[in-house]
Amino acid sequence: MSLALLLSLVGLALVDSTSIGTLFIPVWLLLAPGPVSVRRVMIYLGTIAGFYFVVGLLLYFGGSGLAELLGGALDNRPVLWGQLVLGVGLLVLSFRYDGKRGAGTGRVLRWRDRVTAGDSSSRWLVGLALFAALAEVATMLPYLGALGLLATSGLAVPTSMALLVGYCLVMVVPAMLLLGARVAWPRLVEPVLARLNAWIVRSSGSMLGWVLGIAGFLIARDAAARLELFELLADR
Repeated sequence: MSLALLLSLVGLALVDSTSIGTLFIPVWLLLAPGPVSVRRVMIYLGTIAGFYFVVGLLLYFGGSGLAELLGGALDNRPVLWGQLVLGVGLLVLSFRYDGKRGAGTGRVLRWRDRVTAGDSSSRWLVGLALFAALAEVATMLPYLGALGLLATSGLAVPTSMALLVGYCLVMVVPAMLLLGARVAWPRLVEPVLARLNAWIVRSSGSMLGWVLGIAGFLIARDAAARLELFELLADR
């Protein structure tokens, strides 16, 4: 297991921690008036993390079976060059989302209205977490990138599963830290959460750009490392 792989997985997990399901909705739950129910917020975050882990298992083992059928084709240089082009393409595409057009703001406001107007029962929180996760399945580029790195790492299955569990935990750590701070220092943290909420609404148009850019960089970096392009540049 290389340090580069661990850093890439942590980076992708932190990108995933800024999605609607993992950060936006927890912030809105923490902004609800009155004392915060730690149990209910943890039920929500646990459902999100568990859903991602189950999806990861399905995709990992499905991808491993496909890799075996391809007979190691994923390690061929033409495929690695394709991965490099894909990563660079995502990085270039990310510059189209500068946040100035307000793209995505309406969707974020609709999410906020649903959260603040909904019942706060445990069943409702589980349903909300599953709904948020399902809505993001088609755009979970960082998670797909992480699964791709694990599938091509050559690590044993138990090690890959442990890393997948770690990924899902890191993904909800920022929200858990906000929860702890909200419980420990409510008067100090509430203004911070309010500013964070304002930033979420204001910057929602550029969030996809950040996701595409960071995911593209990490995917391209992995391909460049396995193609030994950095060694070639160093030799020159």
